[in-house]
Amino acid sequence: MSKLLLGAVAGSVLLLSAPVFAADLNEPIPQAPYAEPVASNTFDWTGAYVGADVGYSWANKASAAGKDHDAVVGGVFAGYNYQLQNNIVVGGEGEVAYGGADPLASYTGAVRGRVGYAFDNILVYGTVGGLVGQGEMKGNGTSNTRTHVGYQAGAGLEAALTNNITARAEYLYTGTNERDYGAAGGEADLSGNAVKFGVAYKF
Repeated sequence: MSKLLLGAVAGSVLLLSAPVFAADLNEPIPQAPYAEPVASNTFDWTGAYVGADVGYSWANKASAAGKDHDAVVGGVFAGYNYQLQNNIVVGGEGEVAYGGADPLASYTGAVRGRVGYAFDNILVYGTVGGLVGQGEMKGNGTSNTRTHVGYQAGAGLEAALTNNITARAEYLYTGTNERDYGAAGGEADLSGNAVKFGVAYKF
């Protein structure tokens, strides 16, 4: 008899506990509070830009007259960069520049590709492309102009000073064909070296 009574009590306890357990199962699982994504502070090089530069160019015996060609050179440039997820930056740039010198001055227009690696706001890059230039040579009481075609190749270091302003230092080598300037000085080219410093605005 006591065993039957004990079993009945145990059964009653289980029946009374069942709704409580069921209620616990229906309770929503607590969710962790939503956290806003953390914004990255890494500089993004993707975008268009315009700028200006100035520097110094030099070449040995640029003309048949045997004079070295060295001068201040300056220009304006514009381009576009695209930064890949592995920090590789690719882009293209166009530049118009002028260099005045004795005996040979020149206007040049170049279109170059750029490939570099970004260390946050520092970009190390190489560049290469084509160039068309017009040279003007004065000598022996006369002045002649000729058109040259060639290439440019070089490397540079660019730093983002703010989200929109960058500064660069760049070396470029220019190689072109020779043209005959006649009595003004014979054959000459626009080949040579240049070191330039520039500032750009990134959109």
